[in-house]
Amino acid sequence: MVYAPIMDSMSEQSFLILAALADQPRHGYGLVTEVAAMSENRIQLRASTLYAALERLANRGLVQPERDEVENGRLRRYYRLTDAGAAAVEAETQRMIIQSRAAKRRLARRARLGLIG
Repeated sequence: MVYAPIMDSMSEQSFLILAALADQPRHGYGLVTEVAAMSENRIQLRASTLYAALERLANRGLVQPERDEVENGRLRRYYRLTDAGAAAVEAETQRMIIQSRAAKRRLARRARLGLIG
């Protein structure tokens, strides 16, 4: 299934997972740390939450497993962003920009009307 921004809204967790994969494939722990960094530690993904989200995103064709590696005796599965996933990140980014601009206009109008305080 291809992401359709008009039909779906993207959770912040999904957006951050996809954005974390935009520049390189990452394994689970790498995604957890990157999402935490991108969210300034507001979002701390648990492994179960991450892997459930990755499964949903993979079912939608937004991410896919790239490779498995064994490091220190532990299997690490790397995920990569698909072209559909990159398009979804771009669409969601544009949606957020539009909403942020609308909110800023309303806040400026509020200030002009003297509604502060």
